[in-house]
Amino acid sequence: MNGAIKALMIALVSFTVLAQLPRASYGNTKPGFVINVNRGQDDYTTFTPNNIHTWTFNSGVFDQNPTTNNSPGFQWPAGSGKYAIFTAGLTIMGYVNGELRMAAASYTGEYLPGKVIYNNGIPAAYTDSTFKIYKVSSTDNCTNNPDWANWGLMVPYGAPYVDVNSNSQYDPCIDTPGVKNAKETIFIYMTDAFKSQHSGSEGFSGGTEPLYAEVGFTMWGYNSFGTSDVQFMKWNIINKNTEAWDSLYVALVSDPDIGDATDDYVGIDTSTRLGYAYNSDDQDGTGAGVTYGSNPPAAGFQFLRTPNDLGITSFVPYENTGSGGVTCEQDPENPIEAYYLIRGFKNDGSPWLNPMINPPSPTKYCFDGWPNGWTEFTGVIHNCGGDTTGTTQTSAPGDRRMVISSGSNQFTMIPGDTTQLVASQLIARGSNNLNSVTKLLGYAAFIKELYMSGFVNVGITNISTSTPDGYALEQNYPNPFNPVTNIKFSIPKAGLVTIRVYDITGREVTTLVNNKLAAGTYNLDFDGSKLSSGMYFYSLETTDYRETKKMVLLK
Repeated sequence: MNGAIKALMIALVSFTVLAQLPRASYGNTKPGFVINVNRGQDDYTTFTPNNIHTWTFNSGVFDQNPTTNNSPGFQWPAGSGKYAIFTAGLTIMGYVNGELRMAAASYTGEYLPGKVIYNNGIPAAYTDSTFKIYKVSSTDNCTNNPDWANWGLMVPYGAPYVDVNSNSQYDPCIDTPGVKNAKETIFIYMTDAFKSQHSGSEGFSGGTEPLYAEVGFTMWGYNSFGTSDVQFMKWNIINKNTEAWDSLYVALVSDPDIGDATDDYVGIDTSTRLGYAYNSDDQDGTGAGVTYGSNPPAAGFQFLRTPNDLGITSFVPYENTGSGGVTCEQDPENPIEAYYLIRGFKNDGSPWLNPMINPPSPTKYCFDGWPNGWTEFTGVIHNCGGDTTGTTQTSAPGDRRMVISSGSNQFTMIPGDTTQLVASQLIARGSNNLNSVTKLLGYAAFIKELYMSGFVNVGITNISTSTPDGYALEQNYPNPFNPVTNIKFSIPKAGLVTIRVYDITGREVTTLVNNKLAAGTYNLDFDGSKLSSGMYFYSLETTDYRETKKMVLLK
């Protein structure tokens, strides 16, 4: 690593964790965390496509304010000075040759813009000035925004764009950067390969050897069609290690703070794949400063697409160590404890117990009974040390954090494998704190339908900058699927490419691609929500190649 890059790395890793700091009344300051903001302006950006104003970092973290030390960043309504989320980010965890590794993003983040290269077959980190945060809006153009003009640098890495002239290649100053119809789009291509970025003080533990992941992160938002209170995120995750990732889990780790950080509850709605936070009573602080006062809102994160179509495999809360509570339900102190949490356990491996079942039953979906089942209002069992028994106690409001996970002990990504997570963050306010949850769940159901309709879609993505050795059509993943699957294909030279889907009788049901594409490797989403269950065939056709594979839709 040359001196300039090393200096940049040292500057970026500028975080210190201190224990047991005092909490301001009705505040969002975090006992246990002080963020020393020694960042350059290029290390973060604002994001305000609609009623939500937030921030995105180049370290994989979003929803945190970098301009004021130790402050929340998800402001709603925009310009109000009221905040509902302190921070969030994507964490990936799995085993490499029996060694637990993670790429964490919660408070400080273990990613940086760049990619993985290989030195004598050994993966290493690489970056240059082209790898950074790119942001475009619907009012920008090729002359007033350098990110617009230079968007083509990131197109080979998956940056989305609108193909205005329909020639299936990106033409600078002709095609439109960003997600179609979006008010704003952010794109960052990043990797966890920088070893100095891995730290045990990341927030959600951290500090392991790198996974050597590359992640194309897209964040976008609309201000129409009822989408003014939601923003969307997509992570395209590639294993660039030379070894497989085993027992793999991905998770959104978040510290939601509905105004005052000290009086929140959380819950999960599995039907809409929504993890959410809400105020424990109908009065959030005094209404001054960051607090909402009466009838506070509810906010959360929704999984719209998950790896292997696994859905949400667990939702668990944990508590700020500085806020008290039982030890096994507090912040993880090492990667093993973080791995327990991401797999749906308490940080010591104890199961969460649902007290609504007699006897109390182990579960990985905490507080999943809204409105009349198991919620924080009905209580919790504080079992630790592997105990599977205990008495139901009042669930005291507090500074909740939450881990929304998708993964499996059988989930493996071999070198070169790609997977995706698509999510939204959304907020709603009702007539009281409980009605806010009801409105949020209704909003999540609407967003889910909007996504399934194809409106929220970043389309076909070029995921490789290298020229393939030959044509290839890979097996769709997952298969069987319901209702969305991913098709990956490669073409070694530019030309007309057609991908069609046929039913069991050979009748064409849809054409997914029928354009000229540049040489490369591509990912394509296929949504079968309008089709019946059954076997289908999909084919890749060019002037000198044809390949067909079958897939199964199970509803």
